[in-house]
Amino acid sequence: MRLPRWIAHRGGGALAPENTLAGIRLAARMGFRAVEFDVMLSADDSPFLIHDETLGRTTNGRGEVCRTTDRELAALDAGAGERVPTLREAALLCRRLGLRANVEVKPARGQARQTAEVVARQAQTLWGDDPLPPLLSSFSLEALEICRDLAPELPRGVLFETLPDDWPDVVRHLGAVSVHCDATRLSAEQVAAVRRQGLPLCCYTVNAIAQAERLLAWGVSSLFTDRLDLFAADAAA
Repeated sequence: MRLPRWIAHRGGGALAPENTLAGIRLAARMGFRAVEFDVMLSADDSPFLIHDETLGRTTNGRGEVCRTTDRELAALDAGAGERVPTLREAALLCRRLGLRANVEVKPARGQARQTAEVVARQAQTLWGDDPLPPLLSSFSLEALEICRDLAPELPRGVLFETLPDDWPDVVRHLGAVSVHCDATRLSAEQVAAVRRQGLPLCCYTVNAIAQAERLLAWGVSSLFTDRLDLFAADAAA
């Protein structure tokens, strides 16, 4: 799977409210060809774009996302008057703008199965036979197993903080097409090992030019960034 060198983190990175349609639109205007966003279920089992299990950091709401109804989520302010969007809204926007979407399956505690089931099935419907299918990624191996079983045609990326010794076995088990890792917990030798397997290695979250240059020199394929302003020219090239 070919991924762009630069992927806008949580929609518009630090330049827009995170995980919002405004952020996705901004990334596209700045020349980014791919965006990443997080998806979690509401109390009604609907997939919404939000990172935390609680509402307080990114919205004017309080409490747990998984205990908040669709109607309540839709009424919240996610920053600068933006709403918390649904997966459907984000998918339709990405398709209209020609953006590759990295959909991170972000289950609340104990909800890996139901979150993956909903996201996988909706992603199948929302993207259909689009030539830019979404990349479904997660730290939850259980969630990725379910995505593999329910939507085998959709590519999957496995997320690690630190690359474990058995990462090739994990990748093979999940049928993953990309490996994602914390940029600060990676060595040149590990990058070379992933490259020998013919897999893209994606690093999060890269917000400094010197760090980006080092990782790209090692052979890292794609970088997630909050600093769209620093890397827009390279992303659009």
